Amino acid sequence: MSNFRNRPADNYINEANWQQLYLLTKHWKSDLLFYKDDLRFLHQLIKKYLLWISKKENVDLVKEIEISLLVVDKQCTNLLEKTTSHLHHLTELIENPFAYDSHKFRAEHAALEDSLAQFVKDFRKNRKEVFSITEYIIDGEQLVKQYTNLAH
Repeated sequence: MSNFRNRPADNYINEANWQQLYLLTKHWKSDLLFYKDDLRFLHQLIKKYLLWISKKENVDLVKEIEISLLVVDKQCTNLLEKTTSHLHHLTELIENPFAYDSHKFRAEHAALEDSLAQFVKDFRKNRKEVFSITEYIIDGEQLVKQYTNLAH
């Protein structure tokens, strides 16, 4: 899951100061907000093409991917909440280094990072599926329309 990790060294979480971890976490939050916007776009894309679908199997494909997108959307929302809370805790740690157990906090930071890495994998897989399915549907539906136009 190292594809999301944004640290210069393997032991970064244990060696970084609170300000460095705060900046990293702000970066994560920014990325999550971007993913949230992209999810909104993917939902709109699906809704747009749902109107043009005439084949039952295509409707079923779209419903499946929409459900999958809703799961990833919820995952993103939960991570945004956790990241916001984590930023709040980091602010408290910067102001008072003894506010939390340092080792426990760093373990939570690592767990959040792992959750973010999994989310990015899930998001990318979902995004790829949305584009594949919309391309498949567009191609299939265009053939149906062409045959319908030839018949008339």
